Amino acid sequence: MSMNLYLIRHAQSEGNRLKRIQGTMDFPLSEEGEKQAIALGDRFKKVDLDYLYTSDLTRAFVTAEAIADTKGMAAQPWEKLREVHLGPLQGKTREEIYAQYPEANKESLITSGIAGTETVAELEARCETLLDQLLLAHRDKNVAIVSHGGFLSVLMMYILTGKDWVNYHRPFRFGNTSVTHLEWPRGTGKPYLHYMNDRTHLRDQLNAMTDRKIDIL
Repeated sequence: MSMNLYLIRHAQSEGNRLKRIQGTMDFPLSEEGEKQAIALGDRFKKVDLDYLYTSDLTRAFVTAEAIADTKGMAAQPWEKLREVHLGPLQGKTREEIYAQYPEANKESLITSGIAGTETVAELEARCETLLDQLLLAHRDKNVAIVSHGGFLSVLMMYILTGKDWVNYHRPFRFGNTSVTHLEWPRGTGKPYLHYMNDRTHLRDQLNAMTDRKIDIL
């Protein structure tokens, strides 16, 4: 037996549509996001799930509910799945951020160290607690978590590199409602990555879009 873990990014939000860096600010889904969430729910009709956890921010929780509705299960809010807190950067476009904080343009906003943003140590502690609790409680279960692009990119690096995650470039991009599947076989702490950033359930929507640029936050 093993733990199968599905990492899911929320559907498009109004913040995404307006190209605002959201962080822990709360935004509803956009009209396009509502369609994406429905397609995501349809995808999971045939996927075995025992538990479904979600960030308590609206854009993630509503996305998770689309899965919960098709599975006849509850989406359980978990604050540790929230997006990275970006303090004074939240609600601004990248252009506005770089104009006000030029130093932010030199590296990732997530690890910029700007006063008021979530620290590397805090992020690491979140990832450690989250992963430890999942592996302890759900070792032989199928679990899905609905979270955010920024936090998921950190979590993936932590899963792969542990406490060294901050020393590496984060190459991961998570599209809206993308699904990433990892598996932890019993008897080993090392996971297998089955697939990543899969959005085949959005094929029709993606074909209709002319602007496919993704902002992970």
